[in-house]
Amino acid sequence: MSLKDLLSENSIKKILNDFTDFEKSFMKEKTEVDKKELAGMIDHTLLKPEAVLSEINQLCKEAIQHNFASVCVNPSYVSTCFDLLKSSNVKVCTVIGFPLGATTTQSKFFEAEEAIKNGAEELDMVINIGRLKDKDYDYVFNDLKSIADLSKKHLCTSKVILETCLLTDQEKVAACLMAKEAGLDFVKTSTGFSKAGATIRDVALMKFVVGDKHKVKAAGGIRSYEDAVAMINAGANRLGASAGIKIISGQKSESNY
Repeated sequence: MSLKDLLSENSIKKILNDFTDFEKSFMKEKTEVDKKELAGMIDHTLLKPEAVLSEINQLCKEAIQHNFASVCVNPSYVSTCFDLLKSSNVKVCTVIGFPLGATTTQSKFFEAEEAIKNGAEELDMVINIGRLKDKDYDYVFNDLKSIADLSKKHLCTSKVILETCLLTDQEKVAACLMAKEAGLDFVKTSTGFSKAGATIRDVALMKFVVGDKHKVKAAGGIRSYEDAVAMINAGANRLGASAGIKIISGQKSESNY
């Protein structure tokens, strides 16, 4: 199927109608998650621009102590985290084109390539939101595919951040379809730096579109164990949070990410 057919108005409308029917009929059993298992689903995150080296060091120590899936940091700290984590099971995750997604495809590619050379094993790239809204699907698809192909070449995990709070349902579906077609591993809800973060409905919609062969990362506003479990029950396979320790300890954080 061509990209044009895949993203046609009728195709997207049908997916949204099917999702509405799915929401009405499907009652997924609410499951609790063991806190050790939950820790292994969290990207322990520190992306604030004022983060300093001592905080990065602490982030990595906490990630090792609690066996989080990864630390998610800005690109300039990738090599530092790699050195701190290379003897552990914790991966280094970084962000590409963050937080706006509006840099060129070449810029994103270079940023991703350098991050991989510095030790990044997971890449969270931001979709070009304006181009998506303009339905410039060829541009968006090529943007996504450049990172997906680079990640596969280097055996990295690739994720695309949609910034769902800025998108219509139709745009969310289109983004998920392109992510699947481009070969990205995950679709991710949010940067944590815009108007809002993950919602249960958005996670459910994204999972409905990408299916079981692709994964969903919920991020932004996940502040408690209850929030985390709700996202997992909605279909999230990974969580991005700066409040990972409080989440697995059953406490509530006031952090927005």
